[in-house]
Amino acid sequence: MPFSRPSSLVLPLVATLAASTAYAQTAQKNDAGAAQVAITLTGDNGGTCALSAKEAVAGPVTFTVTNQTATALTEVELLSGNRIIGEKENLAPGLPPVSFTVTLGGGDYEIYCPGAAEQKVAFSVKGQLAQRPQGSASELLAKGTKDYNAYVNETVDAMLVAVTKLKTDIDAGNLEAAKIDYARARPFYERIESDVDGFVMDGFDATDNHGNLDYLIDMRASNEDPAVGWSGYHAIERDLFERGAITDDTKTLAADLVKNVTLLDKLAPSLDFWPEDLANGAADLLEEVQSSKISGEEEAYSHIDLADFAGNVEGAEQAFAYLQPGMEQIDPDLTARVSDEFAKVRALLDQYRDNSVPGGYVLYTQELKASDKVKLSKAIQSLQEPLSRVAEKVATAG
Repeated sequence: MPFSRPSSLVLPLVATLAASTAYAQTAQKNDAGAAQVAITLTGDNGGTCALSAKEAVAGPVTFTVTNQTATALTEVELLSGNRIIGEKENLAPGLPPVSFTVTLGGGDYEIYCPGAAEQKVAFSVKGQLAQRPQGSASELLAKGTKDYNAYVNETVDAMLVAVTKLKTDIDAGNLEAAKIDYARARPFYERIESDVDGFVMDGFDATDNHGNLDYLIDMRASNEDPAVGWSGYHAIERDLFERGAITDDTKTLAADLVKNVTLLDKLAPSLDFWPEDLANGAADLLEEVQSSKISGEEEAYSHIDLADFAGNVEGAEQAFAYLQPGMEQIDPDLTARVSDEFAKVRALLDQYRDNSVPGGYVLYTQELKASDKVKLSKAIQSLQEPLSRVAEKVATAG
């Protein structure tokens, strides 16, 4: 889920489609001042997504998503025109509710629930945002978000350098060098993917993968859209590591990857963040670890999943680090707990380091996955719980 917003919008929202259900007119606020919206996914009538309220007053909004029985509904998005403002994925039935907080300005949005009987519905936000309270904590948070913006732009700049080197060695037919280049280029995207995965190219609908930069750069075989075809990092990974050959098609894939990352690099400076964006994005990066890294799905051919795992964790920790000075004033106990859990995850990852392997970590083989998957997952779960509480803290900070 992206936690960035263009300057003309206010914030990403992860929400779901409203089904034929009775609604409260306006979401009620809790004691912290955040409007509360419950979202329930069920398998009724071919799949429904029900909101407890169909509108909210401008300001912080906390959404709590529960998938009760909807096996075919795993993703929800908020659209503003042709742009994906936010999304939540891997919402499997029976998992604990997931909460996130965003700050929304007045306006009309479309809530999109792929696969539901009714896939889109209007969601409205009334009124205008009040000026945020000024104070030491809020000032520290504002500075953190500004500094984080620079971090994201520097990371995308570095990714462009890395994929350009990958293209150079692919064009030269140097298979072994290209394998190393691939492993070095991947973690850049993993650090900031939740910032940029809502970018849609001009002229495309937000639901059309032909124009979705995240899809074009980072699609996997498991999420291929037959109408679009396969490109990006993982199509190159297949050629280099499974087929063990560089073909003319591989060279075309590398050229397309550089083209799309170049466009991403041009768009990245338009990003604008609020503190809860950083907290939501950090949580999303950890969900990426659970859904595709620990499962071994991400790097199905190169098996450098632990390098991607480390990239996601690094990106999440960086996002939290830019919030930490403000959070230490808001809730020092929670801040210390999140910091401690990040340290535990880093220490665990250090056990898998191997600088002789491209990417810097041991390969995530079937044997290693069988023996260590549960341990890795539990470490991330212990971090996810306290981190999930940060977004509402910073969104309602005085």
